[in-house]
Amino acid sequence: MRVYLEGIGLCGPGLAGWQASLPVLTGAEIYRPAPTLIPPSPFLPPNERRRAVQTVKIALAVGAEAFAASGREAAAAATVFTSSGGDGETIDEIMNVLASADCQISPTRFHNSVHNAPAGYWSIATGSRSPSSSLCCHDDSFAAGLLEAAVQATTENAAVALIAYDVCYPRPLSLVRKIGAAFAVALVLTRELADASFASLDIELTKKLATSTMVEPELESLRQHTPAARSLPLLAALAGGLASDGEARITLAYLDDMALSLKIHPV
Repeated sequence: MRVYLEGIGLCGPGLAGWQASLPVLTGAEIYRPAPTLIPPSPFLPPNERRRAVQTVKIALAVGAEAFAASGREAAAAATVFTSSGGDGETIDEIMNVLASADCQISPTRFHNSVHNAPAGYWSIATGSRSPSSSLCCHDDSFAAGLLEAAVQATTENAAVALIAYDVCYPRPLSLVRKIGAAFAVALVLTRELADASFASLDIELTKKLATSTMVEPELESLRQHTPAARSLPLLAALAGGLASDGEARITLAYLDDMALSLKIHPV
């Protein structure tokens, strides 16, 4: 299955956007971890930005960056949102309220607790009536989302945006589910080659293979400890291919006995 890539959005620790991160991803510059700084999304008015939870802010920020690069209208594309666990901060707040004498849960907290909250904010903020899916596949959520988005783009012959994100959990949830750092990535995929296309992805579902890793130790640690950052080998392959005009192959873990085999080529 072949799809084409038109735009990328990226936000992570020391990775402030796709273009700014290219030197690090190609190895031309040393990676310097830093707190994740989420840029304000142009899709949210200032009052909504203040009220939005971190998952919504980071998902909409990378989505906006990817669509700006692709030149497409965000409202016209289908979306696939994927996260290994969603907004742990909201869940923690709800649990604390339920364990207190006053069990009155904030309506805002309640609607932010559902897994498709970022998708809902996206639809409202962009005015989109296009199809949207929200997935979760634990540590393999990025691979599951990529497969779903590629299948939709291929079968529907339409642009599909994959938006993958994870944020840190507060204590005590972090004691049993530790997320290394807030991280998000967005990809705009299509079935047909277009003027904005800059790379093709050949995706094959295979039996379990050795998973691709990062050479730089700090980036590999990020990949291991933040599920959405399992996208880093793909991002590094894309960055390297753009720099050298070369083909690359990577493998993403998917479920217990399968994998996604990807061949990446600049176009």
